[in-house]
Amino acid sequence: MNHEDVQQIAKAAMNYICSVIQPGISLSAVRKMCEEKMISLGADSFWYYDIGAFIFSGNETVLSISGRDYQTSDRVIQDNDIITIDLSPQNRNIWGDYARTIIIENGIVVPNIADIKNEEWKNGLLMEEQLHKELKAFAVPSTTFEEIYEHMNRFILGHEYINLDFLGNLGHSIEKDKGDRIYIEKGNSTKLGDVDLFTFEPHIGKCNIPYGYKKENIYCFINRELTAL
Repeated sequence: MNHEDVQQIAKAAMNYICSVIQPGISLSAVRKMCEEKMISLGADSFWYYDIGAFIFSGNETVLSISGRDYQTSDRVIQDNDIITIDLSPQNRNIWGDYARTIIIENGIVVPNIADIKNEEWKNGLLMEEQLHKELKAFAVPSTTFEEIYEHMNRFILGHEYINLDFLGNLGHSIEKDKGDRIYIEKGNSTKLGDVDLFTFEPHIGKCNIPYGYKKENIYCFINRELTAL
């Protein structure tokens, strides 16, 4: 398998969970379903501290913690709920890394942002879309990780959101060992074109509002154009 194949495992697992998730299911059960699906699709393990699905719901979507300390909550999904899921499959040390925010309204997953009734949630997901669009417009191979960090954090603040990540970074390089990752963070002068693949995964929210939003893709340059796997 290559990185695109393993990323496809994550995407297929996310699509699957969106088709079966419903009120009354615990986050622990959702994690188990995600991980079992990824294994059935060809993952042999999970690269992020052996966590295949990093999941939060409701007001806990604002939480940002290391996988070293993560324990899946036994919270139960509600009729109207917001869930963030970050999937980390691997096959022979080749990673996938894919996160999305799922909205449930009146007991049903809302697949299209335009159809979300809760304006706060809709605007958060639209902001994630804007961030990924802005990344693609701004980034070229000579752009450094630090320049992405500074530009995108200004963009976030300029739209009255905040970066919720506990370290303040916005993504990382894709490696074979998680300890080798370099981050979209202040002080990192590595150029994007110097790594094969990297993630962009802004975790954002608003001050004093108890909801967080995530959207993560793996990116690479193809003919100097930034492209999501």
